[in-house]
Amino acid sequence: MNPLFTLALTVPASAIDENDHVNNVVYVQWMQDVASAHADQAGYGVAQCRELGGTWVVRSHSIEYLGAARLGDRLRLETWVAELGRSGCQRRYRFVRESDARVLARAVSHYVYLSSESLRPLALPKPLLEMITLMPKDTAS
Repeated sequence: MNPLFTLALTVPASAIDENDHVNNVVYVQWMQDVASAHADQAGYGVAQCRELGGTWVVRSHSIEYLGAARLGDRLRLETWVAELGRSGCQRRYRFVRESDARVLARAVSHYVYLSSESLRPLALPKPLLEMITLMPKDTAS
């Protein structure tokens, strides 16, 4: 499976703030949306994790804003798993305006895999490890 996952969207009016650009909180929602869609497609989404007794939770998000997205802009949300640890992963994102291929934002999330019962970190089960494809370091930015 291709480690780079993309999701396209057109910026709706509900995403625009008083500065006439996409509000910073919306980027976090889009990060969640594209990460969930990627995990579901790859086979390690919420349903599959529940079957294995676990769940993903975010430890941290970091976003670097490089340009403004505006109403009606067509964006390509890109995500990939950059690093994999014993009980978690690092996921990266790019938000690209399709009209000029400009990267408007870059982001990183650190996820931890927890036991659904104890909510304590859990080693990633082998079936999940086999489904997660890392992006080669020399192609990811």
